[in-house]
Amino acid sequence: MRSMVEGAAPDTVCAVAPSTALRSPSPAKSGGGELAIAGYASLWGVADLNGDVTAKGAFVDSLRRTGVGGVRMLHQHESRAVVGLWDEIVEDDRGLFVRGRIADWSAEARYAQALSRAGALDGLSIGFRTARARRDGRLRVLSGVELWEVSLVTFPMLPGARYRPV
Repeated sequence: MRSMVEGAAPDTVCAVAPSTALRSPSPAKSGGGELAIAGYASLWGVADLNGDVTAKGAFVDSLRRTGVGGVRMLHQHESRAVVGLWDEIVEDDRGLFVRGRIADWSAEARYAQALSRAGALDGLSIGFRTARARRDGRLRVLSGVELWEVSLVTFPMLPGARYRPV
């Protein structure tokens, strides 16, 4: 994953804050050409392929500030490719659970839907800015991050970060 801030170092971990549920006004539904999806964008205590590990609670401040409406659903971290909406972000004991809808409002969104239905696209990755982190050997432990987006990706930096149609 690449950095979301010009000139900033890449931040590539998916992470979660403790036991907080964020919901948008409308629940995730499949209808009107939308595809409902759900999965884990992060798993607690699991190092990603870049050596980042997220500590439980790292996103709590960010999520309280922005709510679910402040977190975008992108395709492959492309800011021009908003492909849907997140309806729910729930931080639980396993990780960051997300539920949302891939829309049909653009060619890119319809493409993401088709790939998801076929099982060819099932990864999740989080775009964020690091607020607090510490080193633990080769690992970087993230204890505070500003969550910007959760992307549908082909190859997630955290291999266990996956979603499925529901």
